[in-house]
Amino acid sequence: MRKKSLKLLLATCTATAVALASPLVAFAEENEALDAVAKVQATLDNVWVLIAAVLVIFMQAGFALVEAGLTRAKNVANIFMKNLMDFCIGALLFFAIGYAIAFGGEMTGAGKFIGGDGWFLAGDGVFSYGTLDKFVFFTFQVAFAATAATIVSGAMAERTKFKSYVIFSAVISAIIYPVVVRWQWGGGWLFQLDTPFHDFAGSSIVHMTGGMASIMGAYFLGPRKGKYGADGKPRAIPGHSTPFAILGCFILLVGWYGFNPGSWLGADPVIGTIAVNTTLAGAAGAVIAMLVTWLKDGKPDVAMTGNGLLAGLVAVTAGCWVVNGLGAILIGLIAGVLVVYSVMFWDKVKIDDPVGAISVHGICGAFGTIAVGLFSATESEGVIKKGLFYGGGTDQLVSQVIGVVAIAAFVLAASGILFFVMKKTIGLRVSEQEELEGLDVHEHGVPGYINDDMVIR
Repeated sequence: MRKKSLKLLLATCTATAVALASPLVAFAEENEALDAVAKVQATLDNVWVLIAAVLVIFMQAGFALVEAGLTRAKNVANIFMKNLMDFCIGALLFFAIGYAIAFGGEMTGAGKFIGGDGWFLAGDGVFSYGTLDKFVFFTFQVAFAATAATIVSGAMAERTKFKSYVIFSAVISAIIYPVVVRWQWGGGWLFQLDTPFHDFAGSSIVHMTGGMASIMGAYFLGPRKGKYGADGKPRAIPGHSTPFAILGCFILLVGWYGFNPGSWLGADPVIGTIAVNTTLAGAAGAVIAMLVTWLKDGKPDVAMTGNGLLAGLVAVTAGCWVVNGLGAILIGLIAGVLVVYSVMFWDKVKIDDPVGAISVHGICGAFGTIAVGLFSATESEGVIKKGLFYGGGTDQLVSQVIGVVAIAAFVLAASGILFFVMKKTIGLRVSEQEELEGLDVHEHGVPGYINDDMVIR
């Protein structure tokens, strides 16, 4: 009898233990499943952002082709060399200095305006975002830094000393651009406004920064020889390869699908919405630019249509996550008209910009950033409010204007001082003979194109 009682007690205890342990086992298994999902998501995030970074880096080829195509054959090697060095020098200096200024350190006090931790991507203070590995995040960010620098190359084309341009490229990548990044993407004072300034992928932080620096570069250089006649009116200086320019536009369009959707910084279905808005704005900008030049001049201008595409892409970059499809189309249409008349304006005031970089990136970048305050259809606490046209009032619009004015003022002042100092010391512009004969031979020792009859047999 006693044995039976012991067996019954043992069976009861065992059953109880199993019953109590079952939820714990299930909970552990559920946690393991969640951990596995999180690891897969983190891997997908890193893979997607790295692919997006590669697409943005490939945009350097697009910028080089657009600039080379819209300028003369005697300067093509110089243009490709500048674009190559924008990335290479920029990558080294952003690694050493720029990344720390943009993202390192505390976000209070002076940290609202400039960072200072994680130099050379070393130490515990190196910033990363969400699930992203710090090296993946850096690679994505350095691609953007190179873009800001290379925009200026086009506005200063065909008459700039190579050594002076290299110094400028180094300074904008190491200091000027990182400071602007700090103000918003780095958690600085623009992000800390009561209604945060919003520039999702860089209409102002990247593109307008390059555009404002372009104004200063073109101003201190002066126009190219032959750009203005005896009557002071601007004269067209045709580029040597329209196919180069339009091929470059296509490459930039492809790269923009890394630029904008990649800026979500994760693998998420929302990147599809961002991609569609990017597509609609770029297409609208190209179509309207074609129609405007067709009506104005009697024929559709190929190069200006390409710039219309880029203008629409630049303008929607700030709001590509928060606007809807109609908003994206309207932003692209306005930018496509704006770029045509902006190019004419800068020509009239004798700021010679051979490729329209000031208009595409500076003017349309400013417009697109402000347009967020009008066309935002999204509200997210502490990130973005709806725009004026969607019942959100003027709060977001005011923040957008503050951000655009602050960034423009800083970049104009910083780049202006830099160009002024270089002009007074090492000089900015090549000699008249070098400009007329071409920078390829005089700056690099070899022409960009070599004919068979130039080869010694």
